Amino acid sequence: MKKRTDGMIIFSLGCAAFLLLGLAWKHVSPIAMGDFKVVYYSARCLIHGNDPYKEVEVLRVYQAEGRELPSEKPLNRQVMTRYFYLPTAFAFTLPFALLGFGIGHVLWMICSAGSLIVAAFLMFDLGAEFAPTTSGLLLCVLLMGSFWLFMIGNSAAIVVSLCVIAVWCFVRARFVFGGIVCLAISLALKPHDSGLVWIYFLLAGGIYRKHALQTLALLITLCLPAVLWVTHVAPHWMQEMNANMSSFAGVGGITDPGPAGNAGIYMDSFVQLQSALSIFWQEPRTYNLIAYTACGLLLLIWAFITLRVRPSQSRILIALAAIAPLSMLPIYHMQHDAKLLLLTVPACAMLWVQRGFVGWLSLCVTSAGILISGDIFTGFRILVTRNLSLSQADLLGQTATVLITRPAPIILMVMAVFYLWVYARTSRDNALHQSRESANDSPMTKIDQKIQSQPPERGSRTR
Repeated sequence: MKKRTDGMIIFSLGCAAFLLLGLAWKHVSPIAMGDFKVVYYSARCLIHGNDPYKEVEVLRVYQAEGRELPSEKPLNRQVMTRYFYLPTAFAFTLPFALLGFGIGHVLWMICSAGSLIVAAFLMFDLGAEFAPTTSGLLLCVLLMGSFWLFMIGNSAAIVVSLCVIAVWCFVRARFVFGGIVCLAISLALKPHDSGLVWIYFLLAGGIYRKHALQTLALLITLCLPAVLWVTHVAPHWMQEMNANMSSFAGVGGITDPGPAGNAGIYMDSFVQLQSALSIFWQEPRTYNLIAYTACGLLLLIWAFITLRVRPSQSRILIALAAIAPLSMLPIYHMQHDAKLLLLTVPACAMLWVQRGFVGWLSLCVTSAGILISGDIFTGFRILVTRNLSLSQADLLGQTATVLITRPAPIILMVMAVFYLWVYARTSRDNALHQSRESANDSPMTKIDQKIQSQPPERGSRTR
């Protein structure tokens, strides 16, 4: 009990730091709530019956509301008026736009901060069964390193949080319908963040596949009206959305993962694998092929194991810990999206309580991933390396450049490989320990027995 209390105190300190740092930066930053404006003004444009994917029409709404700063950079204005979300996102963002910017952005902040804290607490609830102090410390570091996400108003806070909340609901078999709603909204906003988590439950079979299919049905029900509305107003929205994305993807653009792009320079850095590979292979076709091949192979292994083994709570935690960093690597993702590493905390606590080589390795790898992908480390790294000039003429210089300016994709790949290796071990245990006596010796089985021996929480129901 004392350790759980200590872990809860540490976790609470992380929550306080997250809120205080985020609010402080919001009051001094000229780009505060900039990412919220991206979804807000496009939704306002749609409400007025105009094409939200046409920059000129969104800009007209933006200027009419009179919130354009005199010192605003043209690039910031372009980001706010070139909409690149799927039409499904309007199912969630339209209510905020209807309320107006004043109430809408305050409510968005409350949803962002509140949902992230709730999601972190639920991961503490899972991890505290094994190592409450360690879980509290990891979550404290993650929350402290999320202040920029709060300040900028990026939708990743809500997307990741709702996905994590859904995971808790499914694993605990509590408030399952609420979990289905959360996962459906998460997929509507950013399917590339929570999509692989949904795929896991689909592949896991049984009651989890049922939850995944229910989520899909709800997603279609919620988003179909918005998609039909957008299609009516903007029949060429797909081409326009691709054009908006392409306008930022050129050499030196804000979504260019190559050496000329902004990866490693600003707080909202890239975490996709291409940003690291591009230092060694500067041709996009080459580094994309390498990233897709490497990540595709890992995904195939992960899917094969998921289809082969029977889901138990321990295996679910490990499977999701493997997919959380892997989700970030093959396609466009920024540092904000890496808060999905919340899903690695319970798995790390579960492995850490066993100690040994695997336990220590899990703690080191998970701690490094959370720290390096966090805002405090990134801000410090940028300040220290801003004027640092590194030669990229040879392999040593290229390696140093990646480790100093773009370390996040490297540690995420290490995390993905490590947890996939642990997940593969559970598959091997499942195959080798066929008899009851052998199964009782399996580390994963012992963990599941410990979980099942816990007294059920009030209001829980058994499966």
